[in-house]
Amino acid sequence: MTFFLQAAPDSLTQTTQAIVENVATTKELSLFEFVLKGGVFLIPIVILFVYTIYLTFERYFYIQKSAKKTSAGLMDSLKTQLNSGNLDLAVASVQRENTAESNVLHEGLLTIGRPISEIESNMEKVTNIEIANMEKKLNHLGTIAGIAPTLGFVGTISGVIKIFYNISITENISIANISGGLYEKMISSGAGLIVGIIAYAAYHLLNGKIDGFALQSQKIILKFINIIQRPNGHKEK
Repeated sequence: MTFFLQAAPDSLTQTTQAIVENVATTKELSLFEFVLKGGVFLIPIVILFVYTIYLTFERYFYIQKSAKKTSAGLMDSLKTQLNSGNLDLAVASVQRENTAESNVLHEGLLTIGRPISEIESNMEKVTNIEIANMEKKLNHLGTIAGIAPTLGFVGTISGVIKIFYNISITENISIANISGGLYEKMISSGAGLIVGIIAYAAYHLLNGKIDGFALQSQKIILKFINIIQRPNGHKEK
């Protein structure tokens, strides 16, 4: 009886020590170490992520600056100046704005005297040029939105193939071996999906701002045409 009483504390002590040693030797993975376990396919995904962030901010600030609305009283000022025949002052007022809308108005002012259809056509051409400048490289975001998740999926499939290949050689089919290797390979899928979602969202948000500029530009062209068509003293409806 004494033997069992002595053996029980010894066994409990050994078990406690084993648990403490296991906890001590178990190291929590940092985010960087966790990401590194994603495999070689994670490298292009990270590159695409960095490029996506750069392109998103670069295009956002460019569009924000270009698509800025003209001053509230600019159209009224242009109407007054044109009705008084002061074309040079009107051109100077528009040039001070330095926005995409002002570029459209500037083209309209320079073509005053030609047929209305030609003035409107030239202003729409400038609008299309401004839109094209805003859309520059945006197609890259659309491409990344499709490529990044695909790269992640291919990385996972490649990892799964390696896991089962190793099992066929070592004949070790333990759950720990399979699940440990599988979670590492699925990191690439998760990373690819995250990058794809960011690129997809950025692409559509930026295109939404460009669509807003296109609509506003059409309103500006219509107001300008109305100004040069209406005789002095006639008010816009």
